[in-house]
Amino acid sequence: MTSPAADFAPFPKTHLLGIGELSPLDIENLLDRANAWADRNALPDNKHAILRGRTQINLFFEASTRTQSSFEIAGKRLGADVMNMSVGSSSVKKGETLLDTAVTLNAMRPDLIVVRHHGSGAVELLARKVANCAVVNGGDGAHEHPTQALLDALTIRRHKGRIGGLKIAICGDIAHSRVARSNILALTALGAQVNVVGPPTLMPPAIDRMGVKVFHDMDAGIEGCDVVMMLRLQRERMSGAYVPSSREFFHYYGLDARRLERAAPDALVMHPGPMNRGVEIDSLVADGEQSVIRDQVEMGVAVRMAVLEALAGNLDAHKDNRKPGQ
Repeated sequence: MTSPAADFAPFPKTHLLGIGELSPLDIENLLDRANAWADRNALPDNKHAILRGRTQINLFFEASTRTQSSFEIAGKRLGADVMNMSVGSSSVKKGETLLDTAVTLNAMRPDLIVVRHHGSGAVELLARKVANCAVVNGGDGAHEHPTQALLDALTIRRHKGRIGGLKIAICGDIAHSRVARSNILALTALGAQVNVVGPPTLMPPAIDRMGVKVFHDMDAGIEGCDVVMMLRLQRERMSGAYVPSSREFFHYYGLDARRLERAAPDALVMHPGPMNRGVEIDSLVADGEQSVIRDQVEMGVAVRMAVLEALAGNLDAHKDNRKPGQ
């Protein structure tokens, strides 16, 4: 089966480091590719040889079952040789720096590296230091998580037929969420109105400069929205008490059936996972008819296939000319 690449314009980037570096056309390019892969993945024969002979390394400094497994499935479905590098048992635990890791990776001569790191900007630094290789940001600190935003956008587009003109609420821990940042950049670039909803303690400074409307009242923030996206409390990134208690947070900012009635009647319910049921979302809503959370997981594989294929298509053009640091 042929690649969808022939049907789309070439993707103009060597790496995917963040949504912020993409134009609306770049985003649409990846979404169109991913949409084609989503349709093909539903067929019985969904294995391909597009990345045969390519080596993909998943380098995760932070644990993530969904992201790592979907990148692994995406790479293998495209025919790549995929290696998951266990940082917990690697030399990084023994004091090896990120730049030392880059030297090691260069010696392995991979074609594609997917990196998840707890430090904002770490993935970009690594991309500058690896040669002849495409780097994908699998999440860096509280900075960006571009493939999550793309899969969220694809899920919305497949259900609503469009993103432009939709009213979308992103609710919860905005301050510590790279998912929120990447989604804001992607959805506003594609013409959606984005509301961010949460307590003042969980709002980053100057968030309104990103072109969003800020609400500290949940009911007002989701009023009439076409999509309600919930985020978990990222306690691992908190250095103090940002909310009085989980019970208080759910009372004021949790999504239950009663509160969901304030959104549009056909509103989609989304969550990037992992979910804290009873903290930011009620189980009846998470598993209800309006929930597309399982679809998000499915679209994750398609989006990551699209990204890997798009970047791999540029490898040969850059391979002979690129050196570490470029």
